[in-house]
Amino acid sequence: MEMKLTFLGTGTSVGIPVIGCDCPVCRGNDPKDKRLRCSVYIQTPEASWVVDTGPDFRMQCLRENIRRIDAAIFTHPHMDHLTGFDDLRRFTVEADHFMPIYGTPECLAVLERMFIYAFNGENRYRGYLKPFPKPIHGPFHLGETTITPLPVQHGKVDTVGFLFERGGKKLCAYIPDCKTLSPQSLDALRGVDTLIIDALRHTPHPTHMNFEETLAVQREIRPRQTWFTHIQCEIMHAVEDPKLPAGVNIAYDGLKLEWA
Repeated sequence: MEMKLTFLGTGTSVGIPVIGCDCPVCRGNDPKDKRLRCSVYIQTPEASWVVDTGPDFRMQCLRENIRRIDAAIFTHPHMDHLTGFDDLRRFTVEADHFMPIYGTPECLAVLERMFIYAFNGENRYRGYLKPFPKPIHGPFHLGETTITPLPVQHGKVDTVGFLFERGGKKLCAYIPDCKTLSPQSLDALRGVDTLIIDALRHTPHPTHMNFEETLAVQREIRPRQTWFTHIQCEIMHAVEDPKLPAGVNIAYDGLKLEWA
């Protein structure tokens, strides 16, 4: 195995089922329609890391029996991507064990404000979260994986997706929150094997791509496989997934992808 990716969550910011919603998706029984907040867990022979730690992060780790995280990477400082941050403490149990935290300077600043007790250097005890901030200014490496940030437009918040390369091969790109991609980000994606990208719903949204917009990106990039994520409850997996073009599918919580 060169790289393995697990979808910890594929849902929108409120999760599915949505509180107080009586739609067929929220009241249905299909496990592929039960969507926690967006996050993925990536494993390679040298290192394992999580992208985003939303409010469901603890339950996601328990569900997937995650025992090792060597770093955490963040796409942007929205609450559905940050608020499980403190649960990383289970991966820095020893007093001298620090967790590298990668994010844009703006994202790291928000994390530090929210979790000042973890960043202020005063709580370096066994069992506490001990973050080691690593500002993203360009491509970086975890083990033998090159990780390239892909700036995207998502409302008024600085947001990035990530391209993961190993051995010169563009294995996967992960872009969970996006309205438009810059020409530079589109160029970086050309030749990628697997594209995981925001596709909120059919109807337009001011800060997220809908199915039509995402399919336009897919047709331009032409990856081998595309997976939709950050899905809203108007999308029923069993109904909508079969309608998509060949090589395009709706991701679901617990789905695992591998590259040999």
